[in-house]
Amino acid sequence: MSDLHEALRDDVRILGESLGRTMESHLGHDFLDKVEYIRKLAKSARHAEDATQAALREALSELSEDEVLPIARAFTQFLNLANIAEEHHRVRRHYETEGDEDEELIDSLLKRLHGEGRGPDEILACLNEMCIDLVLTAHPTEVNRRTLIQKYDAIAETLKQRDRGESVQHRLDQLISQIWHTNEIRQHRPTPVEEAKWGFAVIENSLWSAVPRFLRLLDDRLQETLNTSLPLTCSPVCFSSWMGGDRDGNPNVTAEVTSEVLLLARWMAADLYARDVDLLRGELSMYQANAELRHETDNHPEPYREILGRLRSRLHETRQGIEDYLKGRASNPDLWISELDELLEPLLLCHRSLNDSGMGCIAAGALEDLIRRIACFGLTLVRLDIRQNAERHTEVFDALTEFYQLGCYSDWDETQKQAFLLQELNSRRPLIPHRWAPSASVQEVISTCRVIAANPDYSLGSYVISMAGQPSDVLAVILLLQEVGVERNMRVVPLFETLDDLDNARDCIESLLQIDWYRDYIEGHQEVMIGYSDSSKDAGQLAAAWGQYRAQEALTELCRRKQVRLTLFHGRGGTVGRGGGPSHTAILAQPPGSVAGSLRVTEQGEMIRFKFGIPEIAVRNLTLYTGAVLEATLSPGPQPEPEWRTLMNSMATCGMTIYRSLVREEPQFVPYFRAVTPEQELAKLPLGSRPAKRKVDGGVESLRAIPWIFAWTQIRLMLPAWLGSGAALKQALDEGQEPLLHGMYEQWPFFQSWIDMLEMVLAKSDVNISAYYEKRLASPELGVLGSSLRSRLQQAVEQVKQIKQEQQLLEGNSVIRQSIEVRNPYIDPLHVLQAELLFRDRNQPDQRLEQALMVTMAGISAGMRNTG
Repeated sequence: MSDLHEALRDDVRILGESLGRTMESHLGHDFLDKVEYIRKLAKSARHAEDATQAALREALSELSEDEVLPIARAFTQFLNLANIAEEHHRVRRHYETEGDEDEELIDSLLKRLHGEGRGPDEILACLNEMCIDLVLTAHPTEVNRRTLIQKYDAIAETLKQRDRGESVQHRLDQLISQIWHTNEIRQHRPTPVEEAKWGFAVIENSLWSAVPRFLRLLDDRLQETLNTSLPLTCSPVCFSSWMGGDRDGNPNVTAEVTSEVLLLARWMAADLYARDVDLLRGELSMYQANAELRHETDNHPEPYREILGRLRSRLHETRQGIEDYLKGRASNPDLWISELDELLEPLLLCHRSLNDSGMGCIAAGALEDLIRRIACFGLTLVRLDIRQNAERHTEVFDALTEFYQLGCYSDWDETQKQAFLLQELNSRRPLIPHRWAPSASVQEVISTCRVIAANPDYSLGSYVISMAGQPSDVLAVILLLQEVGVERNMRVVPLFETLDDLDNARDCIESLLQIDWYRDYIEGHQEVMIGYSDSSKDAGQLAAAWGQYRAQEALTELCRRKQVRLTLFHGRGGTVGRGGGPSHTAILAQPPGSVAGSLRVTEQGEMIRFKFGIPEIAVRNLTLYTGAVLEATLSPGPQPEPEWRTLMNSMATCGMTIYRSLVREEPQFVPYFRAVTPEQELAKLPLGSRPAKRKVDGGVESLRAIPWIFAWTQIRLMLPAWLGSGAALKQALDEGQEPLLHGMYEQWPFFQSWIDMLEMVLAKSDVNISAYYEKRLASPELGVLGSSLRSRLQQAVEQVKQIKQEQQLLEGNSVIRQSIEVRNPYIDPLHVLQAELLFRDRNQPDQRLEQALMVTMAGISAGMRNTG
């Protein structure tokens, strides 16, 4: 293992030296010396007196307007290169161990389940029925431009070649020079269609290869351990997307955009399948075939090529037809492949024939990989979810009821709303009038529903309602879908986001399940989305996490009693403040029984690239997901003890009180937040297609959860992830609950996961850096609040160490601790420089300063390995 770590250090050194040569050739030796001087000061300042820290700050404050941008770029690009080296190191470990970690994870789980009395048939049945739906979202947290990501991928590939002993220095210098001469920051925000194409690119470049590898691995382990096989057409994992469908607060996602993205998904799938079929046709040149295939191909001398040639023609016709349609040319959708069997049956026919003809080893190659891809990706690669805010649906019904002179829908109470909606759902006459000219906002909602009606069921996932709180929010969407001609029973999913909504989730769903019409509509399957981001922003991370746990428990018990299958859709982000954390740990930390072979979870922004952007790492994450869901389904953990619940209730109340008293009631909080963080400047960073605020003129309350967390992360205070938690833990410890807390940490996966995530985020925080932002940017009267916040943070650190019985944070996780320590000398100058740039830009705006400021944001994000 030490040799592997040495290889990582060597990669970082090689890349750093190449970057140094690039900077020297472009900006001169003196500039390189200045960068190295700043880096050494930053490294020394971590363990030195105030004099060294002052020297670092002085060196950065003395930079001219012409120097700030290249200095910011130097440290940002080094952090990006360090990330590449680290990701390549994870791949290298995979190959050094020959994938043993993935095999061991599956093997040990299967053996344990078998030892607990779960037979092979039961385990296989669970995998057959399992649905792990990973939902790719375009939440604006991917800082890097796509063109740079492609160059980073090329560097990773070059490092692989270097491991094989090839001479690659010239190519590395080329790539790093290309990166240096490319703007890090997009000139414009990506469009929703561009975001969708980025999602398709992740599938094409990584998941297309990773999925059959993962399914083959799972099949091998089942055969080896339990003497059973994973059916070819079974995939426990599938993918959905919000890219081009998530219109909540994003005016750029229109009905036309959604329609285009749905067609692009079908085009991309047809294109990828056509390429695979073409390659497969080249391989299957055999003449021996069973009677079924010979009959189907009229005894063609090369029957496999004949059947695959026909399929290839159909795929080409589909691809060309969609392309014509998108470009406004005549096209007949009836000629496109529109049923999965049209794609699958010719391949299964070839598979049966090869096995019948004694060529099973050939069947088990590229042909099986393609069949397994189809099992996962279907005809569209992803199913597109639609998301809209409940207020927009209310606006439609306000317009309709006023048109019919029935009053104002939004003024009615819940009983009146439900009665009206159910009456209309059972009515045979149209609700939407023919001669009606609604507002553009209302028309957009109706147009979106018509797009849903015009597209096949397999293209679409769920219709998610943000800020849902009442049964009428769900019934209203179903009525709109029915009115525009949606004939299938599309899943309509309430998203419970605030703490009050989470606490009310059970009552809301129970009211729905008491409606006979609704019970018939859902056909025994209820999906509910749990919001992590806004609940944390609303009540603090501790109260939100416990509220999410309680809501899932209540919903699980309700649906079990009502004999309705429940799918929980977890709206997690990449950061702790948005429900982030290791997927395997998070799944096992859910309430027992809540993961019953069914799980949906969002994968957002930069986390998509980190978890699925490289095939080997994607296989690892797919394995972790599947193993965790299998374990949580067949071997759920214990129920929490009554005294644990009592203490959690007390701690959550304490944490929420402290959090809200500061964030909502402290008059200096908003001025402090806006003074010391780059919150207002963040809006200039073109991260994604969605605006940073729900309302242009809104305050902190209208700020989306992502920029809320991004802003605090930039100054290393990390406030949303811990505020309130420290006070709650202190209260419990002061009340003599330390032995109980130790027991909870050792025996309760939920509490253990929460403490470990809190520890990780506290390890990334830095009171000295946040104090410097305050000193440079805030007025002295705001310093009292800042000092209080830093004191609370340090208090939280001590309490976590006490509960974990550690001398330092991350004592048991040297990998993350070393990763943070290695990056600090490169992140620290960016923090100091960012504070300086914020000061200058706020007092005397300058285009050069603004560009450099955005680069520091990107660099700090790269160094922290998360943004929002």
